[in-house]
This record gives sequence, C-alpha cells and structure tokens, in this order.
Amino acid sequence: MTGTKHVPDASGALHAPDSPDSLAAPDSPDEVPVTDVPDAPDAPDEAPVTDDRDPARVVTDMVDHVLALAGTWTAWDGRPVPAGDRLYTPHKAIRRVADHMIDHLAEMEARLVGEETRPDHWHASAITTAADLAPFTGADLDEARSRLTRLARIWANRLDALEPGLLDRSPGTGWTFRGLAFHVAESAYYADCVGVLPTDGTSGPAPGRTTER
Repeated sequence: MTGTKHVPDASGALHAPDSPDSLAAPDSPDEVPVTDVPDAPDAPDEAPVTDDRDPARVVTDMVDHVLALAGTWTAWDGRPVPAGDRLYTPHKAIRRVADHMIDHLAEMEARLVGEETRPDHWHASAITTAADLAPFTGADLDEARSRLTRLARIWANRLDALEPGLLDRSPGTGWTFRGLAFHVAESAYYADCVGVLPTDGTSGPAPGRTTER
C-alpha cells in the first residue's frame, strides 16, 4: 500500500483497524457504523502467501475473474450485499479492486526509484458511498472493463520488466514485489462478496461464498 509498511505487526493495513464501515445513503449524509472486517484485503495482518506462479499472470487472472462476475451485475436490485460486517455493491467492488491495484502500483514505483511511499487516505471498505449505491448499467460494465484491463496490463508490464531477482529481493521497506502482486490478487475478495447475481436481480450472499480470508 502506498505509504504503508508491510510488516507482520499489521502496520500494512490500508486503514486503522478500528475504522468503521458505514453506509452513506443517497438522501442522507449520515453514516451508519458497522464493525471492521480484519481479514478483508483492506487490512492484511501478515505477508501474503506466494507460490511459483507468474505474478503478472496472477494479477491478470484476478481481473479476468472480477470482470466475469461483473458481467452479471447489471441485474443488481440495488440492495447492498452483506459480507461479514461490511456491505458491498457492484460499484463498491470495482472501486476497491481499482484502488487496491493503484495503491500498490504506486508503492512499487516509488520503491523502485528510492522514494518514500506516500501515505494513503483511502476510506476503502470502511464506507459505502452514494456513488457505490448507483445502478450498475451496461455502460458501467464497459467502463469497468476498460479500467481494470488497463490496470492489469500496467501491472503485468511492470512486473515483466523488472530486472532479474527484484521480484524476491525488492528494494525499499515492505513486502517483496512478488508478495505485492499476490496481495493485489486478493482483490478478487471484493467481487466475490457481490458474487454472481441471478437473472432476477436478487442480491445476497452467493452459495458457498467465503467472506473471510
């Protein structure tokens, strides 16, 4: 995460562990607090598990998975989907995937040139905004496809261009770049919370959905 040191003591969290989740309704500025979900990608408490897969492919496969789910979201009925103690909508899921990808890409670029990473100020999953509650249309799906596929290619190109050894001996303070890529792939969590929506538009936890990691 940009400006966040990824170490096992949980200082790698995007936001403070006691940050409230909230639902900001379109017709009201008030926010209704909901407790934190510590195991969501927003607040990792340990280094991600990696393996010998190509990290660029891990990121692009994640985006393919997210967009496959998003292809069903034009049927969304407008009701936020609960996941643990948080709420998700199609727009919120796309927002969180994109922001997560941007955040760690900025971290990697800063570390490669020897800069301090910049502190992030994401509200992340701690809020559900009025924009998150908007209908998810075919045009929104097109926008999501353009946005996420381009971000995935930027990630893949950057990872593929790294000098030998930098994936696992990465400069700066934080997880290795391989670890960052595998952590970014955990962004699939946000889309999985919305899941595959049936054609009747009914929203709700999908059968077998895992809401904690």
